[in-house]
Amino acid sequence: MTFRGKKKRFIDAAVYIGLTVFAVFYSLPFISMIGTALKGDSEALSNSALFPRHLVWDSFRKVLEGRFIMTTVNSMKISLCVSLLCVILACLSGYALSRCKGKIFALYGSGVMVLQMFPMMLMLIPLFLIYKNLHLIDTHLSLILSYTCLNLPFSVWLMKGFFDTVPYELEESAYIDGCGKFDTLIRIVIPISLPGIATAGIFTFLNVWNEYTFSNTFVKNPDLVTLTVGLQDYLSQNSNSWGQMMAASTIGIIPSVLFLLFAQKYLIQGMTAGAVKG
Repeated sequence: MTFRGKKKRFIDAAVYIGLTVFAVFYSLPFISMIGTALKGDSEALSNSALFPRHLVWDSFRKVLEGRFIMTTVNSMKISLCVSLLCVILACLSGYALSRCKGKIFALYGSGVMVLQMFPMMLMLIPLFLIYKNLHLIDTHLSLILSYTCLNLPFSVWLMKGFFDTVPYELEESAYIDGCGKFDTLIRIVIPISLPGIATAGIFTFLNVWNEYTFSNTFVKNPDLVTLTVGLQDYLSQNSNSWGQMMAASTIGIIPSVLFLLFAQKYLIQGMTAGAVKG
């Protein structure tokens, strides 16, 4: 092996080692949370090690026996519904912005951009009054509508960028073969833009999963509250039990981590594929 090849291998190894150390250091709070959840209440206060001498699952059992698991199910249902709605609407709107030209579509695109920059806290009180008059307070529908409106502008512009990279010649070939506009979108454009769709869905899912303010304002029914509100209530009620607090936090973060790990390949493809225009 030449000197240049040895130097390259040494540099690559050093980079991988450095990134691994950084990743472990960056993950220490998460690792400490899991380790504390596996300790008993007494050991959590006395043992400063990351993990206990003997694994104790009592904290997880106590959390799962309560109502906390219901909040996780509520958040999962709302997050998936909003992600699906945003992906469908963003595909239709993004395709229209990408392929249709004119003042109307330019004005529509500017309006979407303004909505994306609009502070969500300014919408809180007007939305609450509207939902109160429509009797939507204490319903999941109020959260689904709110989260869809909040996340849709970003998803629309993201999908527009992906549709811009799809060669129009492919659509022209489909038109020659007899496909209509909608068939071309479904059969040609959407399959090519799957990484972008996955990216929009992932970002939307994580934003909805971690949102607290709207959920805490619109839903007060204990059977309907989402994970963030349920976690806050649970931590307030069990502030003296570090094991249970960390167990509840671990259960709350696991679904989003699994979802991200499952879709990270599409997320990376989506971020790189939309970076340049073909």
